[in-house]
Amino acid sequence: MGLIGILVSLALLMWLAYRGWSTLLVAPIAALAAAAFAGEPLLANWTQTFMPGAARFVAQWFPIFLLGGLFGKLMDDSGSIASIAKYMTERLGTRRTILAVVLASAVVTYGGVSVFVAFFVLVPMAQRMFESADIPRRLMPATIGLGAFTFTMTALPGTPSVNNAIPMPYFGTTTFAAPGIGIMASLITLAFGLWWLARAEAKARAAGEGFGSAAALPSPVDEKLRELTTVSGEFDIAELDHGQKSRDEPPFFLAALPLAVVIVVNFLMALVILPRLDFAFLSDPAWGSTSFGAVGGVWSVMLALAAANLTVIAVNWRRMPGLRETIDAGANSAALPMLTIASLVGFGAVVAALPAFNQVRDAVLTIPGGPLISLTVAMNSLAALTGTASGGSAIALAALGDHFLELAKTYGIDPALMHRVTVISAGTLDALPHNGTVLMLLQISKLTHAESYLDMVMTVIVGVVISLIAVLVVGSLFGSF
Repeated sequence: MGLIGILVSLALLMWLAYRGWSTLLVAPIAALAAAAFAGEPLLANWTQTFMPGAARFVAQWFPIFLLGGLFGKLMDDSGSIASIAKYMTERLGTRRTILAVVLASAVVTYGGVSVFVAFFVLVPMAQRMFESADIPRRLMPATIGLGAFTFTMTALPGTPSVNNAIPMPYFGTTTFAAPGIGIMASLITLAFGLWWLARAEAKARAAGEGFGSAAALPSPVDEKLRELTTVSGEFDIAELDHGQKSRDEPPFFLAALPLAVVIVVNFLMALVILPRLDFAFLSDPAWGSTSFGAVGGVWSVMLALAAANLTVIAVNWRRMPGLRETIDAGANSAALPMLTIASLVGFGAVVAALPAFNQVRDAVLTIPGGPLISLTVAMNSLAALTGTASGGSAIALAALGDHFLELAKTYGIDPALMHRVTVISAGTLDALPHNGTVLMLLQISKLTHAESYLDMVMTVIVGVVISLIAVLVVGSLFGSF
């Protein structure tokens, strides 16, 4: 009955979340359902298992969610996102519309801006360019998706995305883990996606298909979609309308400067400055009996985002008369997504504590092919079920992270490779039709799954799966680099 309860609770979680129910409520309900099937005490599971699991996630990731939400809002209200997108698209021109939109989306999100903030700038920009180039509007989501939430979220070394940060405490790594492997995966994903989009564009032109009719953009976001997106990212889209947007845009150099600050400061802190300092005191019980390896990566991202936030404010001081309102909105935008994913982690903690979970654990860890394959299967499965890369990886690592690390040591696998495989794996099947990011992009674009999802599958799922296979093969043969 315990195993049946786990399966039923997962199905309940997935169904209610897809229907738009708040995961804050759905996750504890599903967790208690699993406990009830196993004959375990319900109140004890909620207060002594679910809540500590959720609280650990909040305690660990609150600074990054807070600073990341603030950064996205500051970049949006200062006009920096629009300036970067306009500069890149103007330089590449309408003859290279698809490439321009992909690169603009990639630059903004690799620098740490939430995709949900970026969409409201990227979609109108893409529509203007696609209309000028007479490219079918239905290809817009696949083009933006390729640049915004594939390799920049999971593969490129140094990306400050939550997806890339979550494995750090479990493997003692940084966001720059396995940089060569990550760059290889990024190039494969990008090349395949651009090939598919060029093929689709050529096929449409041969058939005489043009842009089609324009749609009024952006569209309002309903409450159901808000609930779905809070599971998929680190920004509450309800805060987009709060604060005051700048009436003019900064020059490209000033707009892009905060993005460069994120990457440079993160690199310096993770690989140069912090490793040279003495953090032996962290082993004391007063500091949680931890190690620098467990917290160094998180500290580096925190400092990078903090520096970037200060940079945005400094270079746009006079452009943001409503700075206080923008800061409040950015801070508030982090609360719901963080608590939503924490609730999923609490659900995972309850499931992992059930006696029947030992069967699930043993089945996952003994999948033929070794630790990299079992890790890939676990991440893909949970990301697909929950519709979120960050939530899926957080659940899996909270329950199995220690086991995967032990397997890595046993098989002589570099934890950095485990980190990169974890992140790329979680970013594949998370983009199924019920994913909040997919739904958000389609709604803002005023397009449907029937019109655009096939091309999205090819650019944001198939291309990533191909890169993941390459990573597994190369990593197994040559290790991490």
